[in-house]
Amino acid sequence: MDASLIQTLVVYVLPVIFAITLHEAAHGFVASKLGDNTARMLGRVSFNPMRHIDPMGTLVMPLILYVATHGAFVFGYAKPVPIAFDNLRNPRWGSMWVSAAGPLCNFVQALVWGVFRIALAVLGVEEPFFTRMAVAGIGVNLALGVLNLFPLPPLDGGRVLTALLPRRAAMALARIEPYGFVIVMALVLTGLLTKFWLRPLVNLGYDAVIFILGPLVALFS
Repeated sequence: MDASLIQTLVVYVLPVIFAITLHEAAHGFVASKLGDNTARMLGRVSFNPMRHIDPMGTLVMPLILYVATHGAFVFGYAKPVPIAFDNLRNPRWGSMWVSAAGPLCNFVQALVWGVFRIALAVLGVEEPFFTRMAVAGIGVNLALGVLNLFPLPPLDGGRVLTALLPRRAAMALARIEPYGFVIVMALVLTGLLTKFWLRPLVNLGYDAVIFILGPLVALFS
């Protein structure tokens, strides 16, 4: 493994850990507020990464893919937070908000990393490591949030769409869930998901971050 690859991996470690940890914790937190304490009782409403990291999905798989493809393709996952949707006070709409909480948390984190990048510039910190980490934090969170919003179960977007659809259509979509992961992986490997979903929406996310943080940039310019 060459030095530049190691440096890139180190830059991405904290952004990835925070992105995954807070994404999963957000699901559990919102579920607890809407009537289901399963995640809280199991200690999954936590900022402790060790409670959310899946050794294979969070560490081994992304590392192998990153090295094997020289950074061209990376995919990973954390341990899903256990949610008993039937325990929610309103299972239909509650499940929508619980599912949306993870991607929304990622967008908020992208904004926080953007503020960190602005703070570095304002303070005159020119250390490339921190600058690259801030940029990585924005990109990782936008990519993770957008990927999870893809409208196919078991991804968060699939559960949001299931809540919005009429009952019969929602039941038909829910039956796809056992095959959802395979379908998503196939779309990723063929490049279709990246071309028609990830790239356009991540770019839109960057535009939104720039727009929201624009007044802050102007204030310190």
